[in-house]
Amino acid sequence: MVTKFSVVIGFIAGLLFAGSAWGVEPLKLELDKSKISFVGSKPDGTRHEGGFKKFTVDARADFENPENSSLRIEIDATSLWADDPRLEGHLKNPDFFNVRKYPKIVFESTKIEAPEETKVTITGKLKLLDKTEELVVPAMVETSDSSVILRSNFKLDRFKWGMTYGEGQINKDVDVTVEFHFKR
Repeated sequence: MVTKFSVVIGFIAGLLFAGSAWGVEPLKLELDKSKISFVGSKPDGTRHEGGFKKFTVDARADFENPENSSLRIEIDATSLWADDPRLEGHLKNPDFFNVRKYPKIVFESTKIEAPEETKVTITGKLKLLDKTEELVVPAMVETSDSSVILRSNFKLDRFKWGMTYGEGQINKDVDVTVEFHFKR
């Protein structure tokens, strides 16, 4: 009998790069169902939504040894979108993402932990604007025999990567939402 806990452990194993030959299971991203989005805000409560249309995810599961699994996300920064065309242009310029100079954003996991059955903590390195910093991401996992869904909502301190434009006028923390759907 497959328990919910064993399925979650299996997924975690799958996210980390595996070393055992038969235990490795690559997960196939369903891009049409997946998203990376964010909300930036100002101290007065004004909010703007945005995100990225193009990204790839390399998720590998080792269901025998979850700590050996891996997750690598590569975002095409030029695919950035925003709810306002003028803001989108501004976010792409050197004040923020500087997409011409830095067209890629990369996250690579370094550790995955499962403190509860459906909750995981993914620690990794995020390279943004040519600066790499550690990022700890809490996530929820849903698994079945045919699919895996990873959902996360977290705050990203843009100042850690030198994105300080609008200090005091724009909040430094950005709300990030990630939802990845995988086929097993």
